[in-house]
Amino acid sequence: MIAPRGASVDLSASLAADAIARRGGALGRPLHVLEETTSTNDEAKRAAKSGAAHGATWIAETQTAGRGRQGRAWISPRGENLLFSVLLRIACVPSRLPQLALVAGLAVRDAVARAAPEAHVRIKWPNDVVVGEDRRKIAGVLMETTMLGSNVDAVVVGVGINVHARAFPAELEGHATSVALIASRSSAPPSRAEILADVLMALDRDVALVAARGLGLVHARLTAADALRGESVRTDDDAEGRAEGIDLEGRLLVRRNDGTLARWQAGEVHLVPTREKSATARSTTR
Repeated sequence: MIAPRGASVDLSASLAADAIARRGGALGRPLHVLEETTSTNDEAKRAAKSGAAHGATWIAETQTAGRGRQGRAWISPRGENLLFSVLLRIACVPSRLPQLALVAGLAVRDAVARAAPEAHVRIKWPNDVVVGEDRRKIAGVLMETTMLGSNVDAVVVGVGINVHARAFPAELEGHATSVALIASRSSAPPSRAEILADVLMALDRDVALVAARGLGLVHARLTAADALRGESVRTDDDAEGRAEGIDLEGRLLVRRNDGTLARWQAGEVHLVPTREKSATARSTTR
């Protein structure tokens, strides 16, 4: 049965718990399914302060104050998409946190690719999951950390994945997509419970390894999923160059126009249209 838009039949507490149990692992237990909250990250951070355990997960059908990176609002109609946060209690030095954020993005990428195997799903450094050559955003990751002195006390990984959405606000038209839009018509309708369980399984597989040993053992997979490699990019402060991959510290390698190699640690990255594309755009508007 195809779930009607906005319906919750693919994300009940029992469906999610069953999907998580079939995959095993330590994440997704206990599982809290909420009709509405300000933000699942807020729920997880409050619980972390009260001693919630590793693996506790919060899912919401809608958020009244959902957010992405740099304080941007994350808008999602009730029942359409997958909005959740998972609490990680892992031994991790602060310098490894950017690497963990990339691993979270890789877990989301792998889950989306499993739900839509014919689509070209990649990671846009540092925290977006995109689809196709036009790199339409399908998911985002927001990682927040609580510290105890100089030590990492808890890591909250917040995830938003567009699943059933078939229409987007005007400002996102042409820039966003969903699992329902990219999945083959012959495949089963996307299930938010199954996608959730796949993300948690992938996180459980990689996160402790990377926290302890770094990106080395997952770096090849990360490189294969890199949506920026070979592309001209710039930051909001107009630093510009050609992306040459992601290093073992989780930094974006960028060859500047003067030939020097920069290592960008954080920030918003935008694709720079090539001269050929810009010329085509100008010719079509004359």
